[in-house]
Amino acid sequence: MAPPSPTPPASPSPLPALLLLLSAITGLVDAASVLGLGKVFTANMTGNVVFLGFAAAGTPGFNWSLYVVAILAFMAGALVAGRLAHGHVARPVRGWLMRAALLETLLLWVAAAIAFGVGIADLSIERTYAIIVLTGIAMGFRNATIRQLKVPDLTTTVLTLTITGLAADSTPAGGSNPNWTRRIAAVVSIFAGAAIGAWLVRASGLAAALAAAGLLGLVGTFAWSCHPTAATPISR
Repeated sequence: MAPPSPTPPASPSPLPALLLLLSAITGLVDAASVLGLGKVFTANMTGNVVFLGFAAAGTPGFNWSLYVVAILAFMAGALVAGRLAHGHVARPVRGWLMRAALLETLLLWVAAAIAFGVGIADLSIERTYAIIVLTGIAMGFRNATIRQLKVPDLTTTVLTLTITGLAADSTPAGGSNPNWTRRIAAVVSIFAGAAIGAWLVRASGLAAALAAAGLLGLVGTFAWSCHPTAATPISR
């Protein structure tokens, strides 16, 4: 009797690659919001808190209401995601991330539709706040969703701790350089997304940048969902 053929090794999960793509989308969305909506972040809340401090001190060019609306919208998206996550425990992560991607894409595309055909200089205050709310909810929902996955050094929105870890855990600091390639990739991803987003805003307008962000997230998540590891249950 012929010996049983060895089981081929399982291919590594592409989830880190998806999170790097989502990190690039964070840079893209923030480029669109900062350059197109008046110096406001809709994915990076640290920047909004700092800008809110500038506005509180009466610094010209900083509108406190933009930052308050962005923070509240982001928190609303995170709250909904946290609530819905309880219903997906022990279910395949594929369904949860696909639903999150569909919602994020829908919100970003509605925001793009609102901005379509209108130059940045001609964007009304009503449209500006609508886009901030939609993109803020989308990014808050996504950030809370990714938080459930507990993937080290890939939060998709925050780089301060990632950059701190690169230095503090490095060989010169006496560390072992854990996840150094992942950390550098996260920094490069957000940098690249911001550069592409800035180019899209300047070349094609705010709507193009937001539409591209939604499309990339949906396509990337769908491609990841076809991998067998996407059937892994969500744990708490």
